[in-house]
Amino acid sequence: MKRYILAVMLLLGFNTFTNAQQKMPTAQEMTVKSVDELEKRLKLTSTQKSVIYNYVFDMSKQQLDLIKRQQAGTSKEDDVTKFYKLQNDTNDNIRTILKGDQLPEFEKVLEDRLNGGTKKKKKKGKGKEEEEVVTGISGLKLQPQP
Repeated sequence: MKRYILAVMLLLGFNTFTNAQQKMPTAQEMTVKSVDELEKRLKLTSTQKSVIYNYVFDMSKQQLDLIKRQQAGTSKEDDVTKFYKLQNDTNDNIRTILKGDQLPEFEKVLEDRLNGGTKKKKKKGKGKEEEEVVTGISGLKLQPQP
């Protein structure tokens, strides 16, 4: 009976451990999410979308390699610098292919990403009640108690 209970406990513990680990997104998943957001906000042409996809995909692959190196404990001192340099270079390349109103909106996208998300207001039903959805670290702050 003790062995049966021990086996069940081990299985439950192993199952909990495997479910607790988050799967790191692939470079392609990160790229698709990023480019889809840019396409919606900047109204990209198909050519712009294709070129931006290539820039972002290359950056994502290289950044994931840097992250994996860090997790494995084999990172170098300048890996953090490389990580942000890749990001800045990619943003500069994207800026070169954007036109007119797309540039200021791209800067807003970058600012939103730095701040951890965007704030949106939603109206509920016919009432005048509005709910503010906050993402990022500001969404974790405790609300003052009345």
